[in-house]
This record gives sequence, C-alpha cells and structure tokens, in this order.
Amino acid sequence: MLRLDADRTVEFCDGLRRRDFLHAGSLGLMGLGLTDFLALKARGAVDKSKKDIDVILLMLVGGPSQLDTWDMKPDAPAEIRGPFRPIKTNVSGIEISEIFPRMARHADKYALLRGCYHNSAAVHAMGHQLFQTGRLSLGGMEHPHIGSVLGYLKGPKGDMPPHVLLPKVIGPTGGNFNPGQSAGYLGKRHDPFVLNADPSAPSFKAPDMLPPGYMPALRVDRRKNWRTMVDQSVSKFETSRDARLSDSTFHQAYTLMTSQKAREAFELHREPEDLRRGYGNNRFGQSCLLARRLIEAGVRFVTVNMFETVFDEITWDIHGSPPFSPISGYRDQVGPMFDNAYSSLLEDLSKRGMLESTMILALGEFGRTPKMNPAGGRDHWPQAWSIVAAGGGVQGGQIIGSTDKVGAAPKDRPVRPAEIVATVYHQLGINLETELSSTNGRPLPVVDQGFEPVYELLS
Repeated sequence: MLRLDADRTVEFCDGLRRRDFLHAGSLGLMGLGLTDFLALKARGAVDKSKKDIDVILLMLVGGPSQLDTWDMKPDAPAEIRGPFRPIKTNVSGIEISEIFPRMARHADKYALLRGCYHNSAAVHAMGHQLFQTGRLSLGGMEHPHIGSVLGYLKGPKGDMPPHVLLPKVIGPTGGNFNPGQSAGYLGKRHDPFVLNADPSAPSFKAPDMLPPGYMPALRVDRRKNWRTMVDQSVSKFETSRDARLSDSTFHQAYTLMTSQKAREAFELHREPEDLRRGYGNNRFGQSCLLARRLIEAGVRFVTVNMFETVFDEITWDIHGSPPFSPISGYRDQVGPMFDNAYSSLLEDLSKRGMLESTMILALGEFGRTPKMNPAGGRDHWPQAWSIVAAGGGVQGGQIIGSTDKVGAAPKDRPVRPAEIVATVYHQLGINLETELSSTNGRPLPVVDQGFEPVYELLS
C-alpha cells in the first residue's frame, strides 16, 4: 500500500529520496494504461453516462449490536432488549437508540437496512472481506477492495489518488485473515493510499509531503528529467514488476507529492475550530472530516476505519469483559463518537451541496447475539444486523427489511454483503459483469452472478 510514513534511503539533491519514489511509484496511483482503459470501456466496464459518484465507507470495526443501535426491540425481555431506550427521529415511524441523539435529527437523510446477514463464520475479518470485496479470500486468492477496483477502472481525478484509507489498515482482530483492504490480485500499485497517522493528534500533518514553496523552485525542464536523475543517482533499481517505476506511475507519484492541492487536502487546521469540535476531537471524528476534504479535493473513494483492532480498546466488540468492551462503552464513548462524526459529515456534505454525489456507508462486519451473555455483553452474530446508507443516490428516510421479534434473523428483505457491494458498483457506473483477471488467470466478474443491487435503497 502506498504509505505516507515510508522509510526512506538515498537522498537526492532536491531533498527527495529514492524510498519516497519506490513507495509512490511502485505501488502506484495510476489506474490502467490508456490502451487497457479504452479496451475496458469498449467492453462496457464503465458507464460514462452515469453521474460521477464518490464514496465514503465507514468501517465500524467490532460489529455494532443491532439491538442497541438501529433495530431496537423495546418490548423484548430485558436480557434481549438491553440497557438502552429507543428515541424518535425526525421521520415518523423511525426510531433509533438514545446513544445517537444528533443522528435522530437526520433520519430523513439516511436509510436503515435492518435485514443484513451472511452465512460465513463469525470472524471479524471475514465480514470485513465480504463488505469490502464482495467475496471471501479462499485458496490464497485475495480479492480487491471496491475502492481499488474503482481506481483500476477509472483511474485518478487530477492530482489525487483514487482510493485513500484512513487512518490505518485494520490490524489483528482474531484469526489469521486479511481484512480485505488491499488491491489483492490487481497488484500493489492499485492498493489504497494509507495515511498511517492520527489526524486528531495536535502535531498532525501529512507525512512526507513536500513543504510549501518547494514546487515554485523546480523548473519544468527539471521535472521532465526526473527519471534520468533517479537512474543516475541509483546504481541498481529493483527488478520486480511492482517495484519498477513506469514513466506514467513515476510522474503521477511525483505530481502527488509536489501538488499544492494534495498537500492542502490534508491540512485540517484550515477548518473552523467549531466544525472540528463538532466532528469530535478523536481519531475517528477527524478522519471523517479529512474524508470530506479528500473527496472535495478529488479522491473517488475514502475508507475510514473507526478502530484498528478490537483488543484493549473500547470498540463495538462488546463481549463484556477484558480485553473486549463492556456494553456501557456504547453510551459513554463509542455511541457519542459515531453520533458526532456521522451527523457532522451529513451536515457538512449537505451544506456544501456534496451529499447527492457522495455515498456514505456505515457498517460493521456482523451483529451481536440477541441474548446478552453472562458478562453482560453480546457475542458475534452474523445472522442479522443493520447498516446505514446515505447520499450518492440513496433515498433517505426509509427502513428496508426487518428482523424477527428478538433481532435474531431477517424477517423480510434479507440483504447479503455482496448485494451492498453490487449497489456501490451500480452507483459508480461499473458494469457488474466487468471481468478482472484474478491470481490464477481465471477472469472473475466484480460481483458474483446472482447478486443484484438493493434497488429499493436508491431514489
């Protein structure tokens, strides 16, 4: 993945170093070459008549409990309904948990899908894979993230990378499984651009970005000869296909690193202090604000991980006892953190006229057991849970699907992760039959046959 905190070696005369360009160029910000892109267009991979939609994917790592968030069962026995009460929203008939008071004022902007489920094991990373790639990584085949496929097919817009991941890739969550946040068999040059920094830190700045004033000091003819300078400065280049810099990826990497627009997109101090406080002075809140800035600057897809792991931190993973979280964490920490960041993001995008063109998906990898466990928490439950969708053509103010009286299984309109992935591709104008060349050379469509978009979700 293209890292902004990369180790660097071999300094050139301008202060940039070989390692900067190996990370930037070898992992690439470029989509396809012109010939390949035109070939895909000819096969109908991208519907150019569709309005250009951007996506912000909020990964609620840990698995939010449906019964304590967006699908409450107030009439169920105490051990099922839990400690929180439902509150009314600004849409008649829609109620959500009291831990989301600000979100309750924006129900007209989002839709709730209450019948999500999958049949795979109740393992965090499996849910992460299913929602971000549409498939499980089996037999050594790692499937690409939606954002990487988007970048592969459409390429970047201007100076910005097509897919950015904030603040860090999901780490260990139990089990030796990848979290589905790479480009997989598309190759490392289509991996997301990873921040690897906490944007809420007082000293935050975009690492490895060149200082203001650097670009004016460079002459155009010097930029054109950058590749020659590198070849003269480095005695031996890496020889692997991913490590070797092509002219196109080299110059795109250089453009990003020296672009004033790219630097400014990461400069959160430019935002009013009251707006930053509204999002929340924490890692997730400031990552959501940064996501808005990146979309505004031209990034097509931003993935925001709410947490990096589920261990020794208060998260959605409420097993009830250490190293996991107590259910009280929803009221005291996790609920307010999400409520402020999500509500501010909706308000911010709406005021800027960006909500119609920016889809926001907030989802976890599974739900929680209907009956509370002896530790006063809830365990993993992939049989039913809820997700939240807004913007980018989503029809707000509605509930799609429902669960049984204890929130244990879909009652009507069940939704599988691959259907959510298909919905995103549909809105992005990507033909669901578009085939990608996988690890073993066998072409695979972006979504398996039989999975259709959730059309009821769209206006």
